[in-house]
Amino acid sequence: MSLISALANVHTTGQFGDYKSKDVNDLLKISEIKNLLIVQIVQYKNSSVLFDSIDIDGLKLKNEPLTVVFNETTRIMWNGPKNWLLISTKKNLLKNILDNFKETDFAVTDISHSRAIIEIEGKDTIEVLKKGCPFNFDTLRKNNSINSTYNGIAFTVDKLNENPNKVRLFALRSFGESLYHSITDASLEFGFESI
Repeated sequence: MSLISALANVHTTGQFGDYKSKDVNDLLKISEIKNLLIVQIVQYKNSSVLFDSIDIDGLKLKNEPLTVVFNETTRIMWNGPKNWLLISTKKNLLKNILDNFKETDFAVTDISHSRAIIEIEGKDTIEVLKKGCPFNFDTLRKNNSINSTYNGIAFTVDKLNENPNKVRLFALRSFGESLYHSITDASLEFGFESI
């Protein structure tokens, strides 16, 4: 079975909005990210296992708000108390995760096909996010993540870089097209290139 993109019906390449008078390097870059392993890991309340002793792709879980631990292929975002979202380009990592997290202590769920992922890069990225989300993005730093809403759509923001700002937005697949339309509409005044 082949993977059908969550945004296949709406994501088109090209330049949009107020792009004509701007240098192409000043435009926002909006793209869909596909083919990532996405796993939710939740430790049960009655579990006494020390989660920070478990190694996933050389990374240890941290139970600290906003925290993202990462390496070149994998990012683990704090998603709530004893709740993490693992994102990786290594599809075979799932077997390692299932071996290390015993089902008596953890709920491990592969949600790779249930998320739409939008990546935005550019100096106006934060301004686009401020238009639809109540979070104070001036406090969000590189390698932080948050859960919030954008125009009423629940989403997760993972800040990958600063100068220029680069974020990944994760939403339920069923809301992916709506989030994409909201983000691209908010980006029109800055001009953007859809890649």
